[in-house]
Amino acid sequence: MNGERFRDHRDAGRRLAGRLSAWAAGHGVTEPVVLALPRGGVPVAAEVAEELGAPLDVVVVRKIGAPGHAEMGVGAIAGDGEPLFDGRTLELLGLTPESMAPVVARERAELRRREELYRRGGGPPDVAGRTVIVVDDGLATGVTARAALRHLRTLGPARLVLAVPVCAPQAAGPVGREADDLVCLRRPPSFRAVGQWYEEFAQVTDEEVLAELRHADAVRPTPRRPAPPEPG
Repeated sequence: MNGERFRDHRDAGRRLAGRLSAWAAGHGVTEPVVLALPRGGVPVAAEVAEELGAPLDVVVVRKIGAPGHAEMGVGAIAGDGEPLFDGRTLELLGLTPESMAPVVARERAELRRREELYRRGGGPPDVAGRTVIVVDDGLATGVTARAALRHLRTLGPARLVLAVPVCAPQAAGPVGREADDLVCLRRPPSFRAVGQWYEEFAQVTDEEVLAELRHADAVRPTPRRPAPPEPG
């Protein structure tokens, strides 16, 4: 794939699925759980789950954007954990974790909304003792993937794998240290953004995420932990 872009999320997913099928066979992995980073990672992960015969679910992560520049990620949150910040970026922008508290609160509320939407009344996936393959459509700064991996590590997986079609070379190292294995099809030295490596990089909607999850559950339900009891 030297110089070649992926056609779309599905094409990237099929190519990644082929690599992961060989990886799983080589590592003796037979019953993995595939978790997508929504939204863009879901159609990619759906192809992977189908190829591996694995259940599909999501791990919801929210990027923390700089005030006034939401597209500039300075950190991320996942689960109930503390925010993970890129210290160097915070310093360059003259920000502190304390000054980011209002942004964190907003993103945590959105994270909860999406978890409730995607869980559809159920609990989170049960990953204890399982090989967990976390899939996204690409890796830029890597901060959202790192937050997801740190959160999942607390749930006791036997093996934690991050799989992406394309990744920035400078992000691969820090993210690779959070995972037991990193599978990346391309590490282009001229990386600027994930979208530049796709011919079509359409935004994935909540409706599309839900449709993928419903289809996956109909074929191969995801093992889940019980939902927490309602307060009071």
